Amino acid sequence: MRFTSERRLDDGVLEREFTLGEIPGTLWTPGSAAPAPLILMAHNNGLPKGEPRLVARARYTASCGYAVASVDAAGCGDRPRSAADEQARADLRRAMRAGEPVDDIFESFIGPLVENAAPDWRAALDALLSLPGISGPVGYSGWTALGIRLAVTEPRIAAALFFAGGYVPRAQRAEARQVTVPLLVLLQWDDEGNPRQRALDLFDAFGTKEKTLHANLGGHTGTPWFEAEDGNRFFGRHLT
Repeated sequence: MRFTSERRLDDGVLEREFTLGEIPGTLWTPGSAAPAPLILMAHNNGLPKGEPRLVARARYTASCGYAVASVDAAGCGDRPRSAADEQARADLRRAMRAGEPVDDIFESFIGPLVENAAPDWRAALDALLSLPGISGPVGYSGWTALGIRLAVTEPRIAAALFFAGGYVPRAQRAEARQVTVPLLVLLQWDDEGNPRQRALDLFDAFGTKEKTLHANLGGHTGTPWFEAEDGNRFFGRHLT
């Protein structure tokens, strides 16, 4: 891991850009010197680590005493994408605008994205936990499909916060019953891009004995800011 830039924010949080091989990432750490629990924060469906809503959540979470990291994994953010990936994205957007069935298109796009991204996140986790000032246990926050895969395959993840989405690949829907870590799931009741009933069915399928669903009115990007506060309380119960 090589740090390429750093800056101290007004609230004392240290923001550092890094590279790990071909993986670019950002690490936010609190101003205190005490070891901080780590939260991996991923935006939905491979959007970039610099997406403003993710950055705002990351900075706020770090200011509350956590180390927060986000990476552009394979096929995500500014990382190269194949022609097939780009075509699948275009087909998905067209079909959703037209109100056509999207399951097969979605599967061809998101399924491989999860498979390719998960190893990069695990590699980043290895490197991050070797840094001074960062400790386990580890939390995960963000993209549901990737979070399911990591929660099932990565034993260092102790709790997860998912932003509910109805379109989750078949492989991750099957893996949901293997998720046993505590979960907090945020659902936007009027999300125009994610079928509500599918999200509720997925919540029901999670195998963990401790799962909480917060449902709020509004569309896809309308998650209330107070959910960031509740998310930190959730992680505080399980990571500190």
